[in-house]
Amino acid sequence: MITIQAKLGFQSKEEEQAVADLMRRWSSCVRFAYNRLLEGKSRKELKRELQGVFNLNSRYVDDAIMKAKNVLQSCKEREENPNLFEKLKKRHINGEAYKKLRQEWQERRKGNLYSRGDKTKKGNLNTRIVIDENGAVLRINVGQRKYVYARIQAGCKKGKSREELLEAVSTCGQPYSVELKLKNGKVYAYFTIEENFPEVVITKENGIIGIDINAYPDHIAWSETDENANLASYGKIPMPELASGSSDKREYYRWQYSHEIVRLAEEKKKAIAIERLDIKDKGERGDFSGRKSRRIRHSFSYRSLLEKIKILAKRKGIQVIEVNPAYTSVIGMLKYAPQYMISKDVAAAYVIARRGLGLKEQIPEGYMAILKELDDDELKELKEHVRKTVKNKEQKKRQLKEIDKAIKLIQSLGSEPGKASRPLDGTSLGACSERYNLWRVLKVAVVTPLSPEKVLRDISVLKRVIFSGQVGRPVRA
Repeated sequence: MITIQAKLGFQSKEEEQAVADLMRRWSSCVRFAYNRLLEGKSRKELKRELQGVFNLNSRYVDDAIMKAKNVLQSCKEREENPNLFEKLKKRHINGEAYKKLRQEWQERRKGNLYSRGDKTKKGNLNTRIVIDENGAVLRINVGQRKYVYARIQAGCKKGKSREELLEAVSTCGQPYSVELKLKNGKVYAYFTIEENFPEVVITKENGIIGIDINAYPDHIAWSETDENANLASYGKIPMPELASGSSDKREYYRWQYSHEIVRLAEEKKKAIAIERLDIKDKGERGDFSGRKSRRIRHSFSYRSLLEKIKILAKRKGIQVIEVNPAYTSVIGMLKYAPQYMISKDVAAAYVIARRGLGLKEQIPEGYMAILKELDDDELKELKEHVRKTVKNKEQKKRQLKEIDKAIKLIQSLGSEPGKASRPLDGTSLGACSERYNLWRVLKVAVVTPLSPEKVLRDISVLKRVIFSGQVGRPVRA
């Protein structure tokens, strides 16, 4: 789906008021339909009744019933009924904050209109885009064979203008939906058209390019594999423009970086692997407590960039594979960064690419030896070692917390007292969560003794640990 947002400008206050009245009646129609659907009434029963009550034509009423059904289904799925009015009833909100919240509630309640597209009507009958000598205009059917023509304002400064895009939408003959919303006293229009993507011609059969997006500093790390999952090439794309600037500027550069990634995949004839956006693994405590989980869910730039990569790749017929993001950074740092002498971010991108090919990561033999010898008493001694050597209070608190998690994990594995050997017979564990948790324990057992004070900078020291199974852990007397 492609959605274009624009602000509407009216020729007179009377025309603006006519559209506002239409939006008010349509919004009331949705609420009325919602309550009648709760009572068990059908669409057929509602349609005739709603046309007379709210003085709306058949198409507007149909769209209102559809919207009410969608809201009802969404609330049932989430087992909740969100209501902005509940916030207004709270006594601690007053002054300007109360006025702003009240205005927002009033606009959400009265300032909506939705009109579905219709292929037989070559676009949209009730709200149609019209192109004249002065640009794009939205023709709105306000009832009784009367129309309001609202100027579609605000174009893009770079690339294709919004008017050019709207002209393409209006002349393509495809159905497009229009949604009007009242925000801060202004009417905004959202034009949505379904995009038909070409057949996928570049697949993972030739290999994959894994993408890892990092926030500090802003850059994209990528790793290319061949069809056998061997590392073929890698690199980084700096994104300094996303650190500051206006939202329009950042949006423009997000498109530019997305184009760069897709061009790379197109040139190399490789599919693209990215981290899955809809995280279902809620973490150890069930509250999405993982660092990467928080970043993916809360960073708009992160999600927006990945969505753009997906859209552009589909337009080029390039396969996009979404993988589980769990522990890609940890596995990359411990396993591939020291072997190939690449950065942790590039190594994480390589792990993402390998997951895109359907491969599971095995723990190297040297690390396995460390895990098999590891017991909770040794971790407790490591905890004491951190208490004595780490000066920074925050770093110390973080390290001790990680060690406590590792101790609890070893105890929960159900092995013999003091040993974690039972589930380590080989490198392929049954449960995915157990396999990832072992990487967490491994990070604590290997990285903390080597660098208890700060993040491990010299990854090369891990290379000898992988093959020797020896690490600078404190030795018991």
